[in-house]
Amino acid sequence: MRQILAFSSVTKSIIKSAATANTARSQVAPTLSYYDNQFQCAASIGRTASRANKDAFYSSSTVSKRFMGTYKAGPVTLMPVNTIEVPSMGDSITEGTIVELPVEPGEYVSEDDVVAVLETDKVSVDIRAPEAGVLVEILGEVDDVVEVGAGLYKLDTDGVNPGGAGVEGAVEEETAPPAVAEPVAAAVVDTTPPPSPTPPSAAPTPKPTPAAASTPSPSAPATSGTRNESRVKMTRMRQRIGARLKEAQNTAAMLTTFQEVDMGNLMELRSQYKDTFIEKHGIKLGFMSAFVKASTAMLMEIPAVNASIDEMTNEIVYKDYCDVSIAVASPAGLVVPVLRNTEKMSFADVEKSIANHAKNAREGKLALEDMAGGTFTISNGGVYGSLMSTPIINMPQSAILGMHNTKLRPVVNPSTGEIEARPMMYLALTYDHRLIDGREAATFLKGVAEKIGDPQRMLLEL
Repeated sequence: MRQILAFSSVTKSIIKSAATANTARSQVAPTLSYYDNQFQCAASIGRTASRANKDAFYSSSTVSKRFMGTYKAGPVTLMPVNTIEVPSMGDSITEGTIVELPVEPGEYVSEDDVVAVLETDKVSVDIRAPEAGVLVEILGEVDDVVEVGAGLYKLDTDGVNPGGAGVEGAVEEETAPPAVAEPVAAAVVDTTPPPSPTPPSAAPTPKPTPAAASTPSPSAPATSGTRNESRVKMTRMRQRIGARLKEAQNTAAMLTTFQEVDMGNLMELRSQYKDTFIEKHGIKLGFMSAFVKASTAMLMEIPAVNASIDEMTNEIVYKDYCDVSIAVASPAGLVVPVLRNTEKMSFADVEKSIANHAKNAREGKLALEDMAGGTFTISNGGVYGSLMSTPIINMPQSAILGMHNTKLRPVVNPSTGEIEARPMMYLALTYDHRLIDGREAATFLKGVAEKIGDPQRMLLEL
């Protein structure tokens, strides 16, 4: 951790004398710190001075702010350094992992600039500067775990953007010695050519190697491919996803029931009104809104599927509202933004909310509030070609609906008795058998399938 120090012209003369005289080096300790390649020189007082003398030095000396582009002398004023703490990142988030530090100590930051990026169990959070200033110190490193309320970095709000100005003289003096060392290195390079004749003498030695190489030729095909391995540390989000999925397996008595649905009528409805829907609402009409509305209707009809178990009190919590979580893939992993009060939303409201959440998930802009809560989850593996699966419950919810790929399959038409090719989809409902009985689960899933197979039933609330 590096700190920014400003010193008077008197102090600078001490540094110069310490750099040129060996006797001065024994009295003045060189504790030079680097400041962002713009000014790379600071000073410290002698090792022999006591801590009290050091404090007196800092409180009585005159200072020079030449490295900030101005040159003013006067009594030392302590820089208004503020310690910025880790902000609250949600009710259930108590800590985060530092994954990126885009700003180095000594750099100037403007208000709202990103100083650090923290990864939590659910989302990555940008920690921004509350006001402009110079970053004095970062109280952590990448991969460190920091708690909410703990100090994260220190910011000098009185700092000024250097704008390229720095302690140029001091930098030149510091870089002068390396310039002397460069000719020495060049001389060494010049001396190396004489030994260069050795490579020709070494040439006869590799001659036996071709013969040796010819012998292992039979085994070459077996090792022709590469067998490299790489290890990548699991992100905090991926660790949390795994922990929650395992928690669901260890806690809930999960059981999955299946149903198939004829998508023909819904596809025809969508094809008939998609252009009109876009003109009026400015959003495409998809299949997800129909499944959200059908599921919401059945959640209101069968409250047990919308309920949850309070493990602390062993009580069943029933809700008179429906907050449907939609599983969305993001670059960081699977996220489940929540559609609030879907019982009051229209098809257009659902489509707009899903599109907005999906866009934010792809861009990494989902807020913690967008994923908090949820009473029921819908996962659409069909967009990736999944034909059938058994989704895992998103605890503490009690059920999850799995959508899958639509395939043309031979189906008997109940009206004519003839075999027809119909677009069919398999639906899966995984539920917690501790709370939901098989009768309720089967009724719920059958009701969803009927509403999707005949969308008019949703209009008539049947």
